[in-house]
Amino acid sequence: MAEVTTGTALVAAVEPLRRELVVHCYRLLGSVHEAEDAVQETMLRAWRAAERYDAARASVRTWVYSIATNVCLTALDGRARRPLPSGLGAPSTDPDAVLRPDLDVPWLQPLPDRYVRTETQDPAERSAARRSVRLALVAALQLLPPRQRAVLVLRDVLAFTAAEVAAQLGTSTASVNSALQRARATIATAAPEEDLLGDPDDSSVRDVVERYVAAFEAADVDGLVRLLTADVVLEMPPVPLWFLGADDYGRFIARVFARRGTGWRMLPLRANGQPAVAAYAPEPGGGHRLHTLQVLTVGALGIERNAVFQDAQVFAAFELAPELPPR
Repeated sequence: MAEVTTGTALVAAVEPLRRELVVHCYRLLGSVHEAEDAVQETMLRAWRAAERYDAARASVRTWVYSIATNVCLTALDGRARRPLPSGLGAPSTDPDAVLRPDLDVPWLQPLPDRYVRTETQDPAERSAARRSVRLALVAALQLLPPRQRAVLVLRDVLAFTAAEVAAQLGTSTASVNSALQRARATIATAAPEEDLLGDPDDSSVRDVVERYVAAFEAADVDGLVRLLTADVVLEMPPVPLWFLGADDYGRFIARVFARRGTGWRMLPLRANGQPAVAAYAPEPGGGHRLHTLQVLTVGALGIERNAVFQDAQVFAAFELAPELPPR
């Protein structure tokens, strides 16, 4: 019984870390449901290994992050990265192109904002928590080999020391520093300058999102386009094509209204520390059916990117109602 008691007590100590562990695994895996599965496996391994835990060698937090990271690295072994459409090739120039999903691609998924800890009263800490899960950053992380990805997250996001990361990954401090240098170089060219992106709590960002929702619900294509930057990106996993520029964005949205009708309902929420909306398409009976989840990147000049997800797993992760009754 002593072993069970020890294991139970240690898992109880780890349990308050569950939410941040899901975020950690999400950064590495790019999938919410895979991250949740990885944390379940982490908890099981922690319980089984409780008798071998040595508090003199590592804190509980460092120890459990080591387990979670290695669970993720095992899961990533031999797997393709999770991209967004804009990471696979050139943009489409035909807003009337056939929208054919590619379900063979393991697409990157968004993260429900309930996992992003923002209870702190420190605005800088809240901002840092959101920046660390920005969709574009997580997409850029997918470009890294798994071990470089793990090193970058453990060192630059979670602030573990090089020695701690070396112990977690079973390697040397020199190897960690080398991997970190290579990972930083890749991310510097692939990820956006986060300081230029708006915080979802800023009144200017909220205003843009409110105007976007109002324009979409009114089927006001011109109003939508006025909210976009000139080089806005629109992508729609699992459809592999994507569009670049406000003109093509507007032409595509006009096509959506022509084919699916007007009178949409848009429910604001948040994903990856960014503003988002759940889009519900009109139904013949007067109700609305869940169509997509749109994750918006808002900068100083307007909406810079819209990642539009149409995925049952994503809808389930965000606990979105499948239908809305008539108003």
